[in-house]
Amino acid sequence: MKFWTIPEGYLCPPIPGRADYIHYLADLLAESYDGKPDESGIRMLDIGTGANCIYPILGAQIYGWQVIGAEVDPVSFASAQHIIAANSNLKKRIRLRKQTQPQSIFKNIIKPADRFDITMCNPPFHANSDDAAAGSRRKWKNLDPKASPQPSVKLNFGGQSNELWCKGGEVSFIRNMIKESKLFADQVCWFTTLVSKSGNLNTLKHRLNQTGVKETCIIEMSQGVKISRMLAWSFMEKQERVNWHGRNTAKSSK
Repeated sequence: MKFWTIPEGYLCPPIPGRADYIHYLADLLAESYDGKPDESGIRMLDIGTGANCIYPILGAQIYGWQVIGAEVDPVSFASAQHIIAANSNLKKRIRLRKQTQPQSIFKNIIKPADRFDITMCNPPFHANSDDAAAGSRRKWKNLDPKASPQPSVKLNFGGQSNELWCKGGEVSFIRNMIKESKLFADQVCWFTTLVSKSGNLNTLKHRLNQTGVKETCIIEMSQGVKISRMLAWSFMEKQERVNWHGRNTAKSSK
């Protein structure tokens, strides 16, 4: 890569944690496909790519995946597009799609002819702006308990409203994601998302059971003092996933 940028006030991603998510996705696919899959044939969808475009970049650079990034914020979309256009190696592997329906997640993004091995999302965790600000203060206090958090919170833990919070917080966002995922059950092998609060898992697992998924798994991830979880679900049986990958790899090679 020759160029990368982030607009002022937008999230600056901690790379190790982002890469960790990508590596766990690769492990999940390898296990599902009975061995290391053809990386060049893997197609990933990133919901909420962000101004930094970090997950598509990591998926494309580390594993050579073909990635679609979905983004609703116009500034983030333009920034991510700029990064891709300025790096010839990314232009071959990453495409962006603008979400023009703010209340939708997969709708308007997944097209009828699309087939994705995996989707991913780092959802807005907080329920409102006050919760987001309190979260930033906690982060700053964890870094330096003796320092006054207020002057540096904005500088060190930036982010726009759509990056940090949504009405109902992550539970509401992921419940909507689960609901919409059923509409694309035969076009995606695995749906995944990060879950920041372990207390939300039972609610989400209950919703998945109601939706009729065939398999659910929870993978705990940690970077330093930060612990998060990847929630994954599939509407396909094990053998369906193996066969599905083989068919789609063959199609992508034609």
